Amino acid sequence: MIFLFVNDATWTITLLGWAIVLLALVFLMGIFLLVPKVIKWGVKRSLRSKGKTEIIDHHLNISGETNAAIATALHLYFNQIHDEESNVITIKRVRRRYSPWSSKLYGMNNMGFRR
Repeated sequence: MIFLFVNDATWTITLLGWAIVLLALVFLMGIFLLVPKVIKWGVKRSLRSKGKTEIIDHHLNISGETNAAIATALHLYFNQIHDEESNVITIKRVRRRYSPWSSKLYGMNNMGFRR
């Protein structure tokens, strides 16, 4: 019975939102599938221009395990560049002199309740 209170604008906005998300996902999937092919085409083209006519495709394909190993090595390398820190936080208490500006006593009314 909830559907009785929903108007046409709500359905339009809902369907439009779903369509935008679906189109964005399809667009990203196309990019992720197209970029490796473009890179491989560029490598083959540069090898042909250097005179290497015997291009073997399995040398250009890199497996997922190899990609994961390269990514792990780069991550470890770039994280070791930073200095080692002690990871100790020190908190010093600072005693401040009394200031009437922060006193709540002066903001209270001394009138009291009358019965």
